[in-house]
Amino acid sequence: MTGPVTDRNRAILYMISAIFLFALMDASVKSLAPRVGVLPTLWARYTGQMVLVLILVAPRLNTVIRTKYPMVQFLRSLLLMGATAFFFTGISLIALTDAAALMSINPVLITLGAWAILREPLGPRRVIGIVVALCGALIIIRPGSAVFSTAALLPLAAAVCYSGYALLTRKVGSDESVWTSLFYTGLVGTILLSMVVPFAWQTPDTTGMLLMCALVACGTLGQMALIRAFSLGEAAMLAPYSYVGLIFAAIWSVIFFAELPDAWTVVGALVIAGAGLYVWHRETFRH
Repeated sequence: MTGPVTDRNRAILYMISAIFLFALMDASVKSLAPRVGVLPTLWARYTGQMVLVLILVAPRLNTVIRTKYPMVQFLRSLLLMGATAFFFTGISLIALTDAAALMSINPVLITLGAWAILREPLGPRRVIGIVVALCGALIIIRPGSAVFSTAALLPLAAAVCYSGYALLTRKVGSDESVWTSLFYTGLVGTILLSMVVPFAWQTPDTTGMLLMCALVACGTLGQMALIRAFSLGEAAMLAPYSYVGLIFAAIWSVIFFAELPDAWTVVGALVIAGAGLYVWHRETFRH
């Protein structure tokens, strides 16, 4: 009994650590993008991940690069790069808390996409959860009001792209190693971004270099913590802890950018998180 409980607790700790590091990475991006541009920021993120993956899989590289689904891996990689690009651009333009809250709508979009594309069942209660989550997004964006910004649509676009990426990952399933998928997402992003980044390159100053190092370090360590979490615990058990990211985003917003989330953002974030947890509960405990 002690072993599984210990593994469960360690998995949760690794999951929360990963979310903490990813939120810190987002804060680094928000500071770095205005200094050097979104493209160099994206390139640093992907290159850092690629270096990490190459180091970790070097002894078995010949096995890792083999894939049964080259086109699916390519499409997955494009969608994830699109999600990252939209989100990085979004957090450079709007409050970090707003962007994180809007991005957190992706679990319910995955549920909707699983019904539309993978033909997974979608009952009325899950439909209610999806509608409520979308209402939460509208509360944050407030279209038609004076505070509405088209930049607020970027995290939503990121959530849509990420949901497509997750659905393709689910389609590949257990036929592919997680390291194979990580390798190709890093490879495609690094190659494509390396082709265009010279045209948008802005040499970072000392602060920019430090932020770039922080971005790579947080992204890399966060990815390692996430992999470790899922190797110790079940995905269904860990899923709710992803919403801890909303708390971390709010903390970094206040500390680093003096951005105090307004009441509507808090309400919208709670609505999205509540709907997401409801959908998660229906998917995990349905019988």
